[in-house]
Parts: sequence; structure tokens; C-alpha cells
Amino acid sequence: MEPTNSGRLNRIKGFLIGIFVGFVLLTAAIGGAVADRLFVFKPLNFLAGRAGNELKLGGRTETSRVVNEESAVIDVTDKVSPSVVTVSIQTKSRRVLEFDPFSGFRSRVDGGINQDIGSGFIVSADGLVVTNKHVVSDTESQYKVITKDGKEYEVKKISRDPSNDLAVLKIDPSAGSGLTPVELGDSGNLKVGQFVIAIGTALGEFRHTVTTGVISGLGRGIDAGNPYEGYAERLDDVIQTDAAINPGNSGGPLLNFAGQVVGVNVAVASGAQNIGFALPVNVLKDALGTFNQTGSFASKPFLGVEYQMISKQAALLNEVPQGALISTVVTGSPAEKAGVKEGDIIVKIDGESLNSDKGLSDIISKKKAGQEVELEIYRDNQTLKLKATLSKTEE
Repeated sequence: MEPTNSGRLNRIKGFLIGIFVGFVLLTAAIGGAVADRLFVFKPLNFLAGRAGNELKLGGRTETSRVVNEESAVIDVTDKVSPSVVTVSIQTKSRRVLEFDPFSGFRSRVDGGINQDIGSGFIVSADGLVVTNKHVVSDTESQYKVITKDGKEYEVKKISRDPSNDLAVLKIDPSAGSGLTPVELGDSGNLKVGQFVIAIGTALGEFRHTVTTGVISGLGRGIDAGNPYEGYAERLDDVIQTDAAINPGNSGGPLLNFAGQVVGVNVAVASGAQNIGFALPVNVLKDALGTFNQTGSFASKPFLGVEYQMISKQAALLNEVPQGALISTVVTGSPAEKAGVKEGDIIVKIDGESLNSDKGLSDIISKKKAGQEVELEIYRDNQTLKLKATLSKTEE
């Protein structure tokens, strides 16, 4: 029985459809330019600034501006890296005793070595470099700044910000071929989930290491310190990021995808992974404003104690009040002059209770140098009230 006209048409249609499907699959398999014209697989446009492809869809022309993450990181790195520096310390000279099998013991002077210890970035063409205060905490050592092209600059002067973990280093721009300052952004409009880039000398060894991540949290409060030097400093309203930050990254820039500095890398959470912190750039901008006007940073009120906050749970377990447990009283400080002793618990300052949410540094930071404060102290199951006149912290 011969097929009808409709049957022939169905066979022809099936044959043509088979050829078409086979062509599409073959094209997809060999991948050529035709496939690119048929299908466009591009990253979502989350950044503006680079012209994309012009597509004709259904008679309409649509222009997509496409910037993928990889190219953005490369662009920012190329733009900002010349402004990022390594901070190096000249270790102190020391006398070393050596044994010579022919002449016995003899001494020689070891002039010390240069050691990369942190990062920084250039903020002005006339030689101002920003880093963390804790990077240049040794006031007796000599420091150098090393740019990406290997040029070394002696640090002529260091101004340390007593209110924040910031410092400004002054170098002589005439010693090199010119300095390129970074562009400071705005940390006031940051969003959790926003992409960021960190550049610095990771582990004090790998210069200009580039890492990427997102902003994981905003408005964090941390107690940053160096266990080897035995100090702790309360830093409030810091940026949390999962961009890899390691010792040596301190003082380096945290950047947005426009290449603007939005933070100053300051700390990493010990015992954790992918939890780093940066000071908001708006804090730096305020501090630089004061520095540029006066040539120094504003003084910070100083009580002169090292302490650890007692949590509510710890207070209940030990049958003591919440407050700041004093571990060290600085010699000659306002606290020592007022009669504060190691083991005391400061419970209140000017009537304000100290607790996990409002620590000693939070309350002292709102006072002024020269101001007298009343300390309510718990000592040997007794409550005492002492008067202390706050001094100012020197840079």
C-alpha cells in the first residue's frame, strides 16, 4: 500500500527535522563561531564599565555591558599594585659571642637584617604611606618601604594614630621615580556579599599577594592583639571578609572592584579560616583629615591598664561582678596614681556599668585627655571608688 500524500509529508518533515537536529548537535560538538552566534554564555553583568556584545533578538538590538570577575581582578591589580608597598624593619644591632677553634671566644657586632613585616599603600604623591600602627610599633627600630618595582625608601618619620590601629609613614619621593597614590573609596555604602580584593605581603614573605572574597559582615567589634607582645586593642565597626588575610597583610588595602580602597587590612581571627578584618576607609579618611590639618593625629585619653572583660557567665560562676579584670597597671599611669592594682575589677566608670557589650575602652574612648573620671572598683569583696585623671597618649 503506497503512502498517502500526508504520510509522505510527515516523512519529509521528520527527515528535515532530523537533519536540523543533527546540524545543531554537530555544531555544538565542534563548537565553532556559529555556536557563539547562536548561543551566548556570558557571566551576569554585575559591574559596568566595559562594552559587551550587541545582540539581535526578535528584531530588537540589545547591548550587554559585560565585565567578568576574572578581568575585574586583573584590572584592579594592575591599577593598584604600584601603590601597594611592603614595610620592612631593620633589626637592631647586637653583640654576638662566637667560638673560634684557633683563637677561642671572640665577639662581633651583628648589624641586623631587613625583615618584611607588613604592608601599606601610598596616599599622596609627596610621600605619605598608610599602614597599621602595630606594624611599626617598635619606636626604636628603623623601617623601609619597598615598592612593587623593588625601589627602597627610608622612612623619615612615623606618626601613629592613638585612636585607631593606623600609622602614617613619611618617605622622600625624590629617592625614586615618582609615587602613585591610591583612590580612597567610601565604606559607608558597603554591602554584605560585595566582592573585594586584598593585596599585601602575605606571611612577611610573599610580596604583592592578591586574594579575593566578599564582605562577610559589617559593624563587627574585635579585640586585636599580638600574643608575643602581650597587648590587646579594641577595634569597633570593622569590616569582616573571607578574602584570605595573613600576618604580613596588615596595613594593606582592601579594595572594591572599582579599584578604590574601602578598608585597611588589620587582623585575622586566630584558629579560624577565611575570617579577616579591615578598618573602614572612612575612619582612615577622618584621621588623615586631622593629620593633614595639624601634622599629627588627635590624642587619645589614656588610663594605663591591661585588662580582660569578665562575661556574665564567668561572673556568676566566680561570684564576682561583671567588669574589666586588671592584669597589668602601667607604671606612672593615671591608673597607678589613682591606686588601681592588679586583680582589681573595674565595675563602673562615671556610673556607667562595664559589660560584654560596653567594655572599658568603649567608655574611655568617649572621654577627653585631662578629664577626671570616677572608677568603681571591686577588690577583696569590697567596693571602692577612686578618682583618676586621664592623660593623653603620645604618638
